[in-house]
Amino acid sequence: MQKRKLGQTGLEVSVISFGCIKLPQIDADLAAECLSLALDLGLNFLDTARNYGDSEEKIGRAISGRRGEFHLATKTTNRTADGLRAELGTSLQNLRTDWVDLYQLHSVSDQATWKQVMGPGGALEGARRAQDEGLVRHVGITIHRALPVMRAAIESGEFATLMVAYCPPDPEGVGAEIIPAAAERGMGVIVMKPLNGGALSLPEEVRPEEGDPIARDSLRFVLGHRGVTCAIPGMRAVREVRENCTVGERFEPLTEAEERALFERVAPLAGRFRYDQFCLRCGYCQPCPNDVPIPEVFRALMMVRSYPANLRHLGTELYASLPVTPEACTECRECVEKCPAGLDIPARLREAAAEFGGTASSSVPA
Repeated sequence: MQKRKLGQTGLEVSVISFGCIKLPQIDADLAAECLSLALDLGLNFLDTARNYGDSEEKIGRAISGRRGEFHLATKTTNRTADGLRAELGTSLQNLRTDWVDLYQLHSVSDQATWKQVMGPGGALEGARRAQDEGLVRHVGITIHRALPVMRAAIESGEFATLMVAYCPPDPEGVGAEIIPAAAERGMGVIVMKPLNGGALSLPEEVRPEEGDPIARDSLRFVLGHRGVTCAIPGMRAVREVRENCTVGERFEPLTEAEERALFERVAPLAGRFRYDQFCLRCGYCQPCPNDVPIPEVFRALMMVRSYPANLRHLGTELYASLPVTPEACTECRECVEKCPAGLDIPARLREAAAEFGGTASSSVPA
């Protein structure tokens, strides 16, 4: 199993690591079998959370006797120092361990929550106390969707790791800026949802015996990003453990031809993507002759239509920042010919223009 350094923590973690979010969906015996097999195959990093049902308990019962073989991460959604300390105590008891290698402030995904956890009496203060007590070795943060909060977390210098959702369609837009910025600052980058919450996989009845090519190449795509430390696909079956670990054992980045083929296979799955995403964000439609940033326009449209109400402003702000808006489209349809998903891009651009009503800074390229 290939390993990479987790930022500046000094830990080396397997490129395929175990996302334990799905353990509550299976019984204790199967969970133990999956976890034990993963360790046998060289996987050495597990990520769970206090709010993942009985995930922590199953880990503790199954593999606490092998604690020296793996690095362990868990998370809390508590926002206060005292609340975090209480939750950490419960996690340590459940996991049957005296310490965790990484303790993460979980889903700090809006400005109000960010200010709370970073302020006096906030969760970060509690995590630092736990470090002083030797209960926590490193402190990380996980953030969904909110790129401004991600930027603040990176610039703060307070966190050893950043966990973000990333996969070939990049629904949260972290691939171009956020992941490289975090890596440049020496943070370990942990990728959750590398298979888009399971959407990037074939149905069981049509999956080849040798493994799912969409899942395999999606993991290769994620791990091929130079800023990514590891991916933590959720696993709940022995077959999934074996197939995913094989990617880590024989990892090679996708070639350009393989990447194009992956997007062509992924395109028919679009109805299953998070946030009703329809654009693959692959960038094959670029450059536009009129400089319309097509993937960013579509991402802004997706955000205002499908993000939680308190985050839809992010879509409006993204659209307002665009140097060129959809009105610049002359419907030459060059983009349609290059789109792996076969989208009617000019029609979608008209939808976006109608949705936003020309709120961007400029609509015609210079």
